[in-house]
Amino acid sequence: MPELPEVETTRRGIAPIMTDQVLETFLVHDSRMRWPVPDDLSATVGGHVVRDCGRRGKYLLIGFDHGTQIVHLGMSGSLRRVSMDEPRRKHDHAEWIFRGARFLLHDPRRFGAILWHPAGAGPIGGHPLLARLGLEPFDPAFDGEHLARAFAGRQLPVKQALLAGTIVVGVGNIYASEALFRAGIDPRLPAGRLSRRRCAMLAESVKETLGRAIESGGSTLRDYVNATGTPGAYFTLHAAVYEKAGLPCGRCATPIRRIVQGQRATYFCPRCQRR
Repeated sequence: MPELPEVETTRRGIAPIMTDQVLETFLVHDSRMRWPVPDDLSATVGGHVVRDCGRRGKYLLIGFDHGTQIVHLGMSGSLRRVSMDEPRRKHDHAEWIFRGARFLLHDPRRFGAILWHPAGAGPIGGHPLLARLGLEPFDPAFDGEHLARAFAGRQLPVKQALLAGTIVVGVGNIYASEALFRAGIDPRLPAGRLSRRRCAMLAESVKETLGRAIESGGSTLRDYVNATGTPGAYFTLHAAVYEKAGLPCGRCATPIRRIVQGQRATYFCPRCQRR
């Protein structure tokens, strides 16, 4: 699934091109996604100026004066720029056409979404999909104290607490394993047992892990490509444990272990990551 770094990389790719430009045409070729694309969305946004391209968690936010398109890339989707005459592929659900620029949303598994939040419904942050999300990882308020307060008394394993998205957004399965390794924390440790010092280490590790992933364009898993159609390079450059079960830890040479938590694969070093 495209995680925060992949979505942020996509946002950075589309923002300089879309912002302050007239969306001449918005076309829906297949409305069958996680939620059906609204029937009138083409008429709603066509001919209007894109004012900004934002992101909240894993959601892209394409803002207009009269509302916001909420775009989710689903499990294996991508939003990429293509030439004006490139043929559409199967599973290209929608396209945004500007003067001299064209973007296609590709979503083979149809778990993505394109929704509309009218300005009259209030701030975009109040939309039901966004209202209960945790802090952004690069928000100044996200630090060890925030984690310590949120984790207090919780017996849920720390990795699953990170994945929930109500404490901090964007720390998906891939990057949670990597951040916990960097912080030297066993993913099975109950969140409430982390000291304030270790919470501070984890907060910094989350920021560092996601920051490096954004710099390298995200991951190359599940056929992810960015807004220019280029695969990311995070795992080539930085991955320490994810999908490396049985390989020696780069710090201590102990074989990396793989376990399943909440139906998701977790990778860690049993020696470097302490309970």
